[in-house]
Amino acid sequence: MTKHVLFEIGMEELPARFIDDAQQQLKEKTAKWLQDLRIAYDSITSFSTPRRLAVRIENIADMQTTIEEEARGPAVAIAKDETGAWTKAAIGFAKGQGKTVEDLVEKEVNGKAYVFVTKRIEGRATKDLLPEFKDIITSISFPNNMRWGTHTLRFARPIRWLVALYGQEIVPFNITDVETSDITYGHRYLGKSVKLEDAMEYEGKLKENFVIADANERRARILEGIEELQTEQAHVIVDEDLLAEVTNLVEYPTVFKGEFEEMFLDLPSEVLIISMKEHQRYFPVKSLEGKLLPFFIGVRNGDDTALDTVVKGNEKVLRARLQDAEFFYEEDQKNTIDHHLEKLTRVVFQEKLGTLAEKTERVTALTERIAENLNFSNGMKDDAIRAAEISKFDLMTNMVNEFTELQGVIGEIYALNYNEKETVATAVREQYLPTHAKGELPESEIGAILSVAEKIDTIIGIIAVGMTPTGSQDPYALRRQAIGVLRILEEGNWEMNVEDLLQIAYGIYDELEIEKIDDYKEKIHEFFKLRASYLLKEAGIEQDIFQAVMDKEIGNFTYAMAKARHLSEKRHDVAFKEKEEALVRILNLADKAESMDITPEAFETDSEKALYEQFEQSKIDFKAHDEAHDAIQAFEQLEALARPIHGFFDNNMVMTDNKELRNNRLALVAAISSLILEYANLALIEWKQQF
Repeated sequence: MTKHVLFEIGMEELPARFIDDAQQQLKEKTAKWLQDLRIAYDSITSFSTPRRLAVRIENIADMQTTIEEEARGPAVAIAKDETGAWTKAAIGFAKGQGKTVEDLVEKEVNGKAYVFVTKRIEGRATKDLLPEFKDIITSISFPNNMRWGTHTLRFARPIRWLVALYGQEIVPFNITDVETSDITYGHRYLGKSVKLEDAMEYEGKLKENFVIADANERRARILEGIEELQTEQAHVIVDEDLLAEVTNLVEYPTVFKGEFEEMFLDLPSEVLIISMKEHQRYFPVKSLEGKLLPFFIGVRNGDDTALDTVVKGNEKVLRARLQDAEFFYEEDQKNTIDHHLEKLTRVVFQEKLGTLAEKTERVTALTERIAENLNFSNGMKDDAIRAAEISKFDLMTNMVNEFTELQGVIGEIYALNYNEKETVATAVREQYLPTHAKGELPESEIGAILSVAEKIDTIIGIIAVGMTPTGSQDPYALRRQAIGVLRILEEGNWEMNVEDLLQIAYGIYDELEIEKIDDYKEKIHEFFKLRASYLLKEAGIEQDIFQAVMDKEIGNFTYAMAKARHLSEKRHDVAFKEKEEALVRILNLADKAESMDITPEAFETDSEKALYEQFEQSKIDFKAHDEAHDAIQAFEQLEALARPIHGFFDNNMVMTDNKELRNNRLALVAAISSLILEYANLALIEWKQQF
C-alpha cells in the first residue's frame, strides 16, 4: 500500500530573494534522491513561504526496486593465467562483489574479453531510508548563510521546527537539535500550532491558520486583489520582480489601496516609483495616459482585520519618505554639476585605485579611445567624453545619498535640468546597465560605450589590486559587470576584439601609473573567458564547443558566439562526420611539422598537389569571410578541404623516410592546421557522430 510523505523545514523569515531558488533546489534534489534510491512515486509538490520550505511526495512505494546489476572485472588475460586457472585478480574481484569465481562469466567488449559478474540488489523498505532526507535539507545552498548557537551547520536562517511524515508515522531525525515531528505552525500572529495526521491535509490546515503554502496561489491572490482595486482611469503597474518579491514576503496576502498628496507629483516620477517600489514594496498607479497618480497598492501579511488602520500607517510612512525626497531634490537644485564633481576628489573609490575623481578620469580616457576605435564622428565622440566626465556627479547629491537605487537615474534627470545634451544625460543613466546578468542593455551607442568603459575600469582595477572574486564573494559584482560588457559587445556587434579592448585599458593604467598590472593580465583574460563561457552555456552551447572556439582568445565576441552556434549544429549532423574526421586528422598530425614553409614544386603526387591548390583557394576565401565575421561561410571554406585531405592521406605516406618530402608534406599539414585553428580547435570537440 502506498503512502504520502511530507517534509517541512520551518525557519526564521527567509530573505524573499532566496526562496524561489531554494524551493526549486528542494524539489529537484528530492526527485534525484528518490531516483538514486530507486523509490517509485506518483508526484512531487514543493511549497514555500517566508517561514518554511516543504516538499510532498505522493503515493511513494513502500520498497526500493530490486535490481540485477552487471559488474565488469579485469580482462580475461589478467583474470586467468597460462593454464586457464583464476588469478588473484579474478578471485579478488569476485570477492569484492560478494560472489565466487564460479559466478564469473566471460564477455567481449570492443573486441576484448573481460570477466563479469551479475549480482542482485534487494530493495530495502522505504521507511528505513527516509531518515536520510536530512542530508537533502542540509545540502540546500543559499547566497548567504549563518550559524547560530553552538551549531556548525551553515544555513540561511535558524531552523525552528521540522515536519517529517510517512503516512501517519513520524520519520525520525534531527538537525541542529531540532527533532522531527508532525507539528507545523500557522501565521506568526494569526495562526497556531497544527498537528498533521497526513501529508495531504498540509495545505488545508495551514490555510485555516492564515498560511497559503503554495506560492503560485499567493501570487494569484495578489493579482486578483490588484484587479479588484483597479478602475478604468487608474491602472496598477505590476512589475514582475516586485510581484515575485512581495509573494515571497507574505504568507497570507491581503491587498489594499492607499494614497498620498498630489503635491508630491511635482517630484520626478522615478523618485516616486523608487520610493514606493524599492523602499515600501508598493505598486504604483498610473492613468491611461501613463501619468503617475497619487495612489499606491500595498500587500499586507495577514487578513483584512483593521485594514483601514493598516492603510493609514502605510500612508504615513510613505508621506515621510516623500517629504525627505522633496527636501533633497530642492536642495540639490541649488548646486551645479561642477560642485558635485569637485566632491568626487574627496571620496575614495578603492584605497589603491584612488578617488572617484581619478576613476572618472580613467573612464573618460577609456571612453575616448573606444570611441576612436569604433570610428565615432567627432560630435558623438565629444558627447561620449562629456558623458564620461560627468558620469559620477550624481553620487554626490543628497538624493542619491538617500536613495542609492537612483544612481544614474538622478544623474540623467539632473543633467537635463542643467541643460546637458539629451544624449549625454541618457548615457549617464545607461552606464549602470545591465543591473543583473540578464538585465536590460543600454539602447544608445554612447551609453553602451560608457557602460563598457566604466565596467572594464572597475574589473581591471579591482583584480589588479588582488581582489579577484572567489566563491560567492564578489563585493564589486565583477562577474555581473564582465557579463554586461560581453553582452553589450554582442548586442552592438562591436568591431573590436575583447583582447584589444582590454589592451586599451591596460595602456591607460600604465600611463596613469595607478597600478602595475602586467602580472594580472592573464588572470583578467581568464576571468573574461569564464564569463564568456557562462554566456555560451546560457545559449545552450556545450562546454567543449566554447573551449574549442576560445582556445587561444575570445576575439570578437559576436563572431565567437556565431561560430559556437554553428559548430554546435555541426556536431549533431551525421553528414559532417567525414569532413570532421579529415579536419581533426590534420590537427592531430600538425605538431610533427618543423615549419610551414611549403615548396609546391616538391610535391610528387596529384593528391598532394590537389590539396595544396584547394588550400590556397580556401585560404583566400576563408580570410574574406573571416574578416566579415561570417561564421557559416568561413567554415564552408574549411569543409571544402575535407575531400582533398582524405585523398592526400589515402595516397601518400606523410611520414616517409625521404626527409625533404616528409617535411614538405608536414608543412602543408601544419599550414592547413593553422587555418583551421583560426576558426576553432576542432580537436577539442567530442564529435557526436562517432558514437
